[in-house]
Amino acid sequence: MANLFLISDHHFGHRPIIDFESRPFASAEEMTETMIARWNAAVGKDDHVFHLGDFSFLNKEKTSAIVERLNGRKTLIMGNHDRGRSRSWWLDAGFGEVSEHPIVYGGFFFLSHEPMYINKHMPYVNVHGHIHGQKYEGTQYINVCVEHWDYTPVSFEEIKRMVVPNEEQ
Repeated sequence: MANLFLISDHHFGHRPIIDFESRPFASAEEMTETMIARWNAAVGKDDHVFHLGDFSFLNKEKTSAIVERLNGRKTLIMGNHDRGRSRSWWLDAGFGEVSEHPIVYGGFFFLSHEPMYINKHMPYVNVHGHIHGQKYEGTQYINVCVEHWDYTPVSFEEIKRMVVPNEEQ
């Protein structure tokens, strides 16, 4: 049975992000190789990954080479740095599905790049990226930026445990 994973904000090829977010890499190349290795250590060939945006700053050829090396079926929810390129550009780069808008998953989880406003009285959870090392309080917002997850996709099972920690899944 395939597993589901979520992650965001790899910023492949973006050297300045190392300094902006105090990432523990000496170069963009080291960052790329480490993040590919960590992705493939967690994600199997038949698993599904929602990437919640800001995937790559590289050209299509280099981006496609990275996508091809990553395990799993990949869906991109476009982030602010992805939107300068068309949906078809990302499909051509190797993503199986690409959405320009947030996706509702399981009728309960809003998957988006930027955090969305969720009324505290509503029973929804926003799984998002965009804010890198920052984090919102409470269980209605789960930041899946690479900085929070040791540069490794997080399983949907782990996300569900964060929302309902004491219930049987």
